[in-house]
Amino acid sequence: VQLQAFGGGLVQAGGFLRVSCSASERILSSTAINWFRQAPGKEREFVAAIRWGYGTTVYADSVKGRFTISRDKANKIVDLQMNSLKPEDTAVYYCAAGQVATLRQNTWGQGTQLTVSS
Repeated sequence: VQLQAFGGGLVQAGGFLRVSCSASERILSSTAINWFRQAPGKEREFVAAIRWGYGTTVYADSVKGRFTISRDKANKIVDLQMNSLKPEDTAVYYCAAGQVATLRQNTWGQGTQLTVSS
């Protein structure tokens, strides 16, 4: 499966934005679709994941309560709704398919840039 992330942009602090990830083909129920992010000079970190089959979700503590991950099974899209954005959320956001939260993903999409201005 190939993944494509889109929807990044420039937002003011306190604002909101949605990034999306589309898959090129059917996703197995056992697969988790993850969002990671990488800020300049920092390591890539886990943000959120959704298990494709059951739809259960996992969030990093830093985004819990502000970000919501969801999936559209029919269209093979995973959305990450980001609210109450902070400057420290600025990063390139990547979607990936594999297991929850591990950097050892089976497939990575290209990144989409989110910049949150203060």
